[in-house]
Amino acid sequence: MLKQRVITGLVLASLLLAALFLLPAMAWSALALGVVMVGAFEWGRLAKLSGGGEWVYLGLTLAAMAGVIGCGLVVAEQFFILKLSIYSLAALFWLVVAPPWLLLGWQVRRPLVLALVGWVVLIPTGLAMIDLRAVSPWLLLAVMALVWTADIAAYFSGRKFGKRKLAPSISPGKTWEGVAGAILGVSCYVILVCWASGQVRGMVNFVMLVLISWVWVVLSVEGDLFESAIKRQAGVKDSGALLPGHGGILDRIDAMTSTLPLAALGMLLAMIGKGMG
Repeated sequence: MLKQRVITGLVLASLLLAALFLLPAMAWSALALGVVMVGAFEWGRLAKLSGGGEWVYLGLTLAAMAGVIGCGLVVAEQFFILKLSIYSLAALFWLVVAPPWLLLGWQVRRPLVLALVGWVVLIPTGLAMIDLRAVSPWLLLAVMALVWTADIAAYFSGRKFGKRKLAPSISPGKTWEGVAGAILGVSCYVILVCWASGQVRGMVNFVMLVLISWVWVVLSVEGDLFESAIKRQAGVKDSGALLPGHGGILDRIDAMTSTLPLAALGMLLAMIGKGMG
């Protein structure tokens, strides 16, 4: 199983890197749209939308994403406000709504409510893939690589040292030792990136980046746990079977859904700050 996961992961990483640096902007937007579409179809099934409801949900999600992307081609100033609102809604969900949802073990079984939650999870993620890459492919890669580092470090440290369960009722395999390993892993990652780029000057800035990376670990774990909670409620192990050894698209982007939109929000707020300055 691990061998299959590694092979699939390497193939996906190679394809992603090629797309990230070689595709033109419109083609990358189409790819991001495709990720959201597949994720929406899987989410529709997890939400148990009956009578072909997952196909209706897919169509509505396509219309919503196309409308958001199309808005950027027509009215740039209003598009900025729209994106700021979408990312702020995502931040509100992940910082205020999702934590008690997980801690209290909420069981939301109304398909319509879960469908709306799916939009809050998926649409900001797809939009962030487009926005962060538009600034720089390296920026998007850096954020994604941080999440991958946390995931890999958590997996191996959890397997080696894991004893205390993090959320046994949601994801029995996750441990506090795995989280500690993820924090250590991303700390090393930030140190390496700061040293290699030479862009970070001053101990205060360096320490702040390390601390922010720890917050990113918490967010990535939250996204992972949230999707696991939705899958457990639906009574399935994986969101789909598209990726051998990995499950579905949602199983691969779960940690991205809680991190990429907040990174994009931070980017927009930084732009506002520079404009005011």
